[in-house]
Amino acid sequence: MNDALIFRDATDLAELIRTRRVSVVEVVQAHLDRIDAVDPAINAVVTVNENALSAARAADADLAAGHDVGPLHGVPFTVKDSIDTAGVMTQRGSPIFAGRTPDTDATSVARMRAAGGILLAKTNLPEFSYSTESDNLLTGRTNNPWNLDRTPGGSSGGESAAIAAGMSPLGLGTDLAISVRGPAAQTGITALKPTHGRIPMTGVWPRVPRRDWHVGPMAHTVRDLALAYSVMSGPDGHDAFADTPARFDTGIGTGDGRQLRVGWFTDSGLGPVDPEVAATVRSAALALRESGAHVEPVTIEALQRDNPLYWFDKQHVMELKPAMAEVVSGHEHEMFTMSRGMLATPDTAIEDYVAAEQAFERIRDGYSEYFTRFDAVLLPVLPVPAHRHGASYLVVDGQTVDATHVQSYTVQFNITGMPALSMRFGTSSDGLPIGVQIAAARHAESTVLTVAALLESLSPVRGLHP
Repeated sequence: MNDALIFRDATDLAELIRTRRVSVVEVVQAHLDRIDAVDPAINAVVTVNENALSAARAADADLAAGHDVGPLHGVPFTVKDSIDTAGVMTQRGSPIFAGRTPDTDATSVARMRAAGGILLAKTNLPEFSYSTESDNLLTGRTNNPWNLDRTPGGSSGGESAAIAAGMSPLGLGTDLAISVRGPAAQTGITALKPTHGRIPMTGVWPRVPRRDWHVGPMAHTVRDLALAYSVMSGPDGHDAFADTPARFDTGIGTGDGRQLRVGWFTDSGLGPVDPEVAATVRSAALALRESGAHVEPVTIEALQRDNPLYWFDKQHVMELKPAMAEVVSGHEHEMFTMSRGMLATPDTAIEDYVAAEQAFERIRDGYSEYFTRFDAVLLPVLPVPAHRHGASYLVVDGQTVDATHVQSYTVQFNITGMPALSMRFGTSSDGLPIGVQIAAARHAESTVLTVAALLESLSPVRGLHP
């Protein structure tokens, strides 16, 4: 195994390959060897692409022939197993779909391949992507590489664990309420949930409730998120929500020359936060202030009235249940815990369904007003570091709460469609990563990436690996 390659970020690997200081075969083989070495204990990878090495040889031949190459030429990437990959199984974490092999790539995968990326493997997830723990009856449970007794999160937990452990430099996940940002925080990597619709959901299942699902990149560094986002964003003519030109952006970048305005909070009505998590957010806020940004504590008034997770639970089940019930019909005995629980959830009254949408509108309005005064908001990703497997409740700062509370700080950006990014900025007393979350107004990805890149340069934990 070439240990010098496995924790290089994708941007660096692309440059090494382009300048022919390392071959694509070397890079791909190093990551395949890493999978062989560490995945038996972690169980992040569910299917290895048997054509990865032949694709690597072809990529080396293209360079030798002097062909023009894309920005990710030769860089291996992994993909959550709910995202279609042509010729490589996409089993959605369920025995119902065991052996399912799509004929076409999802739009996001096709764009990564067109940019020169090499599909390395598919990664584990909860059944149907419906849990905050990556466990299912078909491919089993994924463990956190920092501590095998802890979860790497869900639903993109296999992806987060693979990247954190050096099995992959770059990956694709999906996010309904937490699912790229939470796992990134639990394993110490970075992840971006772009504005809703920025990256088409074509070729991803489930797509309902479509107003809340997102595709997003996961990686070692912020610059890798920016690179992958630039490759995958833009309309594809199939997903009607993907209707914004890729280059359209309302945010600010590194060359704008004006002072960043960042508000931060650790509660704002969303429930208890572990003191070490709160301290990490405060440390990130202080680092931004000391770098020259205008930073101050804030309260988002709309969140004081309307808890996003409460209303999300009221609404999304009524949209997801019919789609899931249709798929599992006749296969109910092959369903796992969370899917069974979701289908058994009582239907939401129409009055509550409408009340949920009105609550979401108030939250959107609240953030609209907030962004007239600030460029970004800084807050926790999760209320706790990675918890033990199978937890049904959590004790957070002395309060006992349902384990679903892990979504309390992330789901608001799904229902508003705002871009949000997760990155590590601290370490718990027992050695687990702690992340912070950065969000900005819709279509302001450049702001999120600018603030995150600045924080990354100031981070006390940059470059740490399990």
